Amino acid sequence: MTNKRYVVFDVETPNRYNNRISAIGISVVEDGRIVGEYYSLVDPEQPFDWFNSMLTGINEETVFDAPAFPEVWAQIEPLMSSGILVAHNALFDIGVLRKCLASYGIEWKPSVQGVCTVVMGRSLLPGVSHKLNDMCEAFGICLNHHRADSDSHACAEILLRYISQGAEPEKYIRTYRME
Repeated sequence: MTNKRYVVFDVETPNRYNNRISAIGISVVEDGRIVGEYYSLVDPEQPFDWFNSMLTGINEETVFDAPAFPEVWAQIEPLMSSGILVAHNALFDIGVLRKCLASYGIEWKPSVQGVCTVVMGRSLLPGVSHKLNDMCEAFGICLNHHRADSDSHACAEILLRYISQGAEPEKYIRTYRME
């Protein structure tokens, strides 16, 4: 069993540009269990595309009273800096985070360490679908898909299943540029 701290996160976006966030969910994994969770809607201060709103259930009305990203970032940056980032399709989620930080002129770190549960899964369980909803169905994990809190929690559960089966996430760590 690994003793590392994993910060599992998922973001939803308002439109096709993927440079702003409309919701973020975070599940922290330590010592083989989920030890904390965070969720916030985010006012992306950009228009929503119909497709994104249909997929996520988030639109201008939903985020009317939500904080903008800089306010959310002030709350979550210590958490996001406290462990190895994990996401299901990490290239997307880490990429959106990088673009959102840049869009607001927020400097963080030049790079972060991250693990992608899709990459892990393809290595550990070849020949099956690694879509989040398919993995949740296979593992019996409850999922309200395209809801950042549910997606991050489900991804954390998948990570824990892989670890409990002897997988070592450290072997899948990749460095992602954030500048």
